[in-house]
Amino acid sequence: MEAIRVCTHAGPGTEPVIRSVPWPKVGRKAALIKVGACGVCGTDLHILKGHWPKPLPWPFTLGHEIGGVIVECGDEFTEDFMSKPLKVGSKVMIPPLMPCGRCYYCIHYPQTANKCLTPVYYGRYLGFDKAPHMWGGWAEYVYVDLDMLPGTKIYKLPDDMSLRLGALSEPLTSCIRAFNRASRAGGFTWGDTVVIQGSGPIGILAVAAAREMGAGRIICVGAPEEPRLKLAREFGAEATVNIEELTSPQERIARVRDIVGGFGADLVMDCSGHPTAGPEGIEMLRDGGTYVEMGQFTDAGSIDTSWHRICTKDLNVLGSWGFTGNDLPLGVDMLYRTAGKYPWLKMQTIYPFTEKGVAQAVKDAMAMKTVKSTIVPWPELVE
Repeated sequence: MEAIRVCTHAGPGTEPVIRSVPWPKVGRKAALIKVGACGVCGTDLHILKGHWPKPLPWPFTLGHEIGGVIVECGDEFTEDFMSKPLKVGSKVMIPPLMPCGRCYYCIHYPQTANKCLTPVYYGRYLGFDKAPHMWGGWAEYVYVDLDMLPGTKIYKLPDDMSLRLGALSEPLTSCIRAFNRASRAGGFTWGDTVVIQGSGPIGILAVAAAREMGAGRIICVGAPEEPRLKLAREFGAEATVNIEELTSPQERIARVRDIVGGFGADLVMDCSGHPTAGPEGIEMLRDGGTYVEMGQFTDAGSIDTSWHRICTKDLNVLGSWGFTGNDLPLGVDMLYRTAGKYPWLKMQTIYPFTEKGVAQAVKDAMAMKTVKSTIVPWPELVE
């Protein structure tokens, strides 16, 4: 078999290096997945900026928003996590965070199994040195093995679903789960006015999720106008607030309150990843409203704030970290049902799987020149 190419980084701030590894011997409960598309996540960018708060096994392969197709699998690799049949040729996605199913949180608190004590993490905690070296989506292939990593989960995509859509299912599911967190806490219901802080990929996906889940009005706060705020309106935001034009929190708060009508929004969700979003966002809320923090996946620093405002405004404040194993089909189903309703593929700017291509995908995402930089190793799989 031919050699397989995978991309690695040696540490924060380093350039991508593409290495060749041998074709693996696929185990009885294992599969080799040919990567059709893999997104560049904000978490990847923060990791490359050195913001990840825990030790990482450098060098390793980044990339966890994966849509691919099975090209080889063992005799006992026959179904996905939801018991759908799998075979060579099945389109699939694999999420990054995979709860083990056996620890304290997985057993006693399945709704928060996303806080599993021993999760499997593709594109993050599996170093390149661990054979067969294919543990992230910025690669030609990804290897999964249920004997080696029993917590691994894999999900079948519809046969006629674009792998580019499949690569959006992981970040979209994070948004859906965040709104469900608010709903279960009594802080989000049909017809509510929602403000999304951040117009990057998570912010755009949150606009679509809010619309599909019953929000009445949606306002997006972010930048730049091109391509991000313009696309947010195409996805259903009735209005956008440009932070490059309104440069102070006071101006942005006043503008949002002017749009939504005086008392403020029912729900504000931070998808920006910027620590200053919180104190600004809670002032966009009506008293008794709900603030959801889902953008701080890495440690970008702390800020001064007054918790008195949370108390005096009688707020619900929720954190949302990823999703559980049972949430993922919600993202897949929403993408499949609404494939023609939203301009999903307009989110993605495609980059080739070369060292130059990966470096440019990261650079453009950091500069906010793209909404979702997407690496495509095999263009024929996504045409």
